Amino acid sequence: MPTTAATLEKKKTNLFLALSGIFLANALLAELIGVKIFSGEALLGLPGAQLNILGSKLDFNLTAGVIIWPVVFVTTDIINEYFGKQGVKKVSILTVILILYAFLVITIVTGLPPAKFWEELNSTDPQGNPFNINFAFNSIYRQGLGIIIGSVVAFLISQLLDASVFHWLRKYTGSKKIWLRATGSTLVSQLIDSLVVLFVAFYMFGNWSMELVLSVAAINYIYKFCIAILLTPLLYLAHYLIDGYLGHHNADVLIENAAVESET
Repeated sequence: MPTTAATLEKKKTNLFLALSGIFLANALLAELIGVKIFSGEALLGLPGAQLNILGSKLDFNLTAGVIIWPVVFVTTDIINEYFGKQGVKKVSILTVILILYAFLVITIVTGLPPAKFWEELNSTDPQGNPFNINFAFNSIYRQGLGIIIGSVVAFLISQLLDASVFHWLRKYTGSKKIWLRATGSTLVSQLIDSLVVLFVAFYMFGNWSMELVLSVAAINYIYKFCIAILLTPLLYLAHYLIDGYLGHHNADVLIENAAVESET
């Protein structure tokens, strides 16, 4: 049974909504859980790496947000492929607005006076040690102004750069070699993201030296570099599922239209 224009348009809308939802949810979650720093070596049962980078000895201590941030990488490239730079721009700006809204709500909520019974019910931890639940709640959810500004600025710059590099590479690869334009655009954009977020948050608004910013950015980028390579098969799986949903011919037309619109 042939796909009607109305059915195809509905499928395109549903696809964009689904991809945007995945993108938004993971980007926002990454911001919220990013306050926790975990040890990559301890996760694997290994001793600290103590890599000597620009005079600083660093382990693979990473923000918890990196656990789900790769989903944002992949979703960005898929939106780029089927909806072009304008699609990425729309969802990125909406995401920034919602992240700022979330931080505004958190700032208001953490400023509310705690109920006495709530503090008393949570006055000790499971081991019986004194515990301040309100202090813990505020410490987890509140983030400094520098971190908020740094992460939002880095996110927006890296997403727009990713979209541009993706379609620049497509001029040379055509519809083939999705792994090259997806991985290449991610590696370029995440290099900028790793530098900008630390520079704004901890150099401009904090007391980090430039050497420390570059050293920690290098650790973060090594992780992102490896993940970008490892996630390549997921891109092909997503491509296969979406092409099956839209129909191969319709998917090809959508991809070509996205490429043409992104070059104008």
